[in-house]
Amino acid sequence: MQIEIKEEIKYQIFVRLAERRVTRVIKDLRLIGNLSNKRIYSYKEDDIKMILSAIESATKNLKSRFAANLEDKEKEFKL
Repeated sequence: MQIEIKEEIKYQIFVRLAERRVTRVIKDLRLIGNLSNKRIYSYKEDDIKMILSAIESATKNLKSRFAANLEDKEKEFKL
């Protein structure tokens, strides 16, 4: 019973933080998208490639961190 409550609290914390952080990332991605307005900004194709590459790299890193944690739980050792 105590473990279930502790896990529920950990999950509630996860949800609260995930909602805030994902909302912030989406907002920031929209702001980066605003930079595409050529009437206001000037940029080179290489600049865009670097921005997108950095975002894709960070996203891949995020996916692998979650995947690694899921894989750890699925692995079972037996003799």
